[in-house]
Amino acid sequence: MRLGYNTNGLAHHSLPAAIRLLASLGYESVAITIDHCALNPYADSYESQLRDTRQLLTELKMCSVIETGARYLLNPRHKHHPTLVTSKSAGRPLRIEFLRHAIDIAAELGSNCVSLWSGCLASNDTHDDGWRRLVEGLGIVLDYADRCDVQIGFEPEPGMFIDTMASFSELVEQVDSPRLGLTLDLGHLHCLSEPIEATIVRWSDRLLNIHIEDMCAGVHEHLMFGEGEMGFPPVLATLQKVGYAGGLHVELSRHSHMGPEAARQSRVFLKSLLCTE
Repeated sequence: MRLGYNTNGLAHHSLPAAIRLLASLGYESVAITIDHCALNPYADSYESQLRDTRQLLTELKMCSVIETGARYLLNPRHKHHPTLVTSKSAGRPLRIEFLRHAIDIAAELGSNCVSLWSGCLASNDTHDDGWRRLVEGLGIVLDYADRCDVQIGFEPEPGMFIDTMASFSELVEQVDSPRLGLTLDLGHLHCLSEPIEATIVRWSDRLLNIHIEDMCAGVHEHLMFGEGEMGFPPVLATLQKVGYAGGLHVELSRHSHMGPEAARQSRVFLKSLLCTE
């Protein structure tokens, strides 16, 4: 298991500065959230930034995953839109195109996976609309990922179409692909009162990426460790027991104003628990 940090919690840093900072703090992995100034595939500097990022990760011996949850990258007015459950006329092909770019990035960097989620249905969409669009769009993405030899970590997200582990299980039944794995946010499980250790054991064969932070039940707010209700020793022990060897990525996207200190404190907290196991 490699301790890592998501660059969405270092939004005021350039990508190279964020990666170097995390390496200096002792992190071994970085979850790179593609954004306006971080491997934006629509920017003129994209090719050179991708090349420089690959060289930097190699130099610092850091692993990576690619995250696709930037808030306003594809639409400056509507957060996270369009998504895989958006109608075609409202822009779903743009999301699919963007996810292909993310797969290209992961292939170039040798990243462990591309992490993505479903998105939310519009008020006038039906449940059947959501499933039809998601299965169709995700199928296209998975086919492309297979051609590029890249794994996809699907993240259930509170409030989205695929929100719980039950809905993720239904997705796995409908989309049969060896490329479809799981990005598991431990705080989300606590928020929705789902059993964390049992979920880790149940889905250990699909675990590609872990997000970790503190959280309170019923409130989807990512908190610094010690500010929520979660008990971490048994969770980390379970991850070690099932042999999880991927990245354990701290996700504090609303802490960029104190990013370096949040990253430092988070590593100290997690390292102390892992060392006691």
